[in-house]
Amino acid sequence: MARGGPGGRLRSGLGGVLADTRPLAVPAFRRLWIANIVTVVGAQLTVVAVPAQIYAMTGSSAYVGLTGVFGLVPLVVFGLWGGALADWMDRRTLLLLTTVGLIVTSGLFWLQSALALEQVWLLLGLFSVQQAFFAVNQPARSAIIPKLLPDHLIPAASSLNTTVMQGGAIAGPLVGGALIPLLGFSWLYLADTLTLFATLAAVVSLPALPASGAASVPGLSSVIEGFAYLRTQPILLMSFVVDIIAMVFGMPRALFPEIADTSFGGPGEGGIAFALLFAAIPAGAVLGGVFSGWVSRVARQGLAVVVAICVWGAAMAAFGLAVGLAGGTALPLLPFAVAALVVGGAADMVSSVFRNTMLLTAADDAVRGRLQGVFIVVVAGGPRVADVAHGASAAVVGTAVAAAGGGLLVVVGTVAAALLVPAFVRYRVALPPPASKP
Repeated sequence: MARGGPGGRLRSGLGGVLADTRPLAVPAFRRLWIANIVTVVGAQLTVVAVPAQIYAMTGSSAYVGLTGVFGLVPLVVFGLWGGALADWMDRRTLLLLTTVGLIVTSGLFWLQSALALEQVWLLLGLFSVQQAFFAVNQPARSAIIPKLLPDHLIPAASSLNTTVMQGGAIAGPLVGGALIPLLGFSWLYLADTLTLFATLAAVVSLPALPASGAASVPGLSSVIEGFAYLRTQPILLMSFVVDIIAMVFGMPRALFPEIADTSFGGPGEGGIAFALLFAAIPAGAVLGGVFSGWVSRVARQGLAVVVAICVWGAAMAAFGLAVGLAGGTALPLLPFAVAALVVGGAADMVSSVFRNTMLLTAADDAVRGRLQGVFIVVVAGGPRVADVAHGASAAVVGTAVAAAGGGLLVVVGTVAAALLVPAFVRYRVALPPPASKP
């Protein structure tokens, strides 16, 4: 068939829409990305197993809730310190040390389960240590991407990485939930331990990745230096501000159990509506990643972030509207609510890709690790603050108003921030010239 025929045009059109896989042509990035597919699913098995095992041991949701505290505090503290480390020492060495730490802690999860120690505080302590290693690992892992890829491929690389993470957020809980009754907790922990060796092998194959040497010895002063640098960079600072607006006001996941029960007629615990609501946002993010071939062709990245977050806010408002109209009646509004969450998930993926691209390309390498540490803290902390805010507001105004009102506040807050810092909306990057056709 001639290249200009219908089949050729279809393939060309899909190539412009489907995920841009050019970063996978770089061997070092490809090895890390493929390894991440394996390890993300394994990590999600532990994410499922830890609260499930705690509940099985104690029968208390209060103890399960402690995983939020034991997880968030290390993420904040060690995320910031890990960013400082990534600006001070060889990033490959840091990745090796933290990956080994993750393997050891995952192996200890397996050991405590296999020995049936039944010690909830031991389990929470191991979870806290694991989150600390993860928090140190992630800033270095993100900061090395500009060392492996040219700037014009970083949006595509961010999209590929986000797609894998969100895919794991769907597959891991589904697989883990099905396997726990069949195999028990220890086998899930063992699977997580073994899959981490794929990442270790990929990290070992990396070249030396020394930091620029501009950072002081890691400590509080080094972290403060990173924040001082951020204060002088309004574009980068705004990328954090708009994300905080999006997550704190717009993430309604704390309301999902009550909404599934009272608005969509699900059982008090679990059920199809419950599962669909929790899976919808990551599913939307995966779809957004699959059809993200266009992100590398966007020059006005600041405007793209603003639009994406406004779409996220509008989608959450639409979700709240569906919840309000359902109100426990027989109206078939669950598909509409799920669709709104899926759209929101796709928009959030787009926002995340461009915000992370800005951090990786616009920041000096000397502070890139510390800014990635701040990014980890914002990404992890924003939804947790949202859980508290939405839970409190729903107790006063109801779940529908809390969800819809939060979505509208996202739109208003994002537009206001864009008007206050118009340089963010005007921010653009230079795109490489299009490849000539043979």
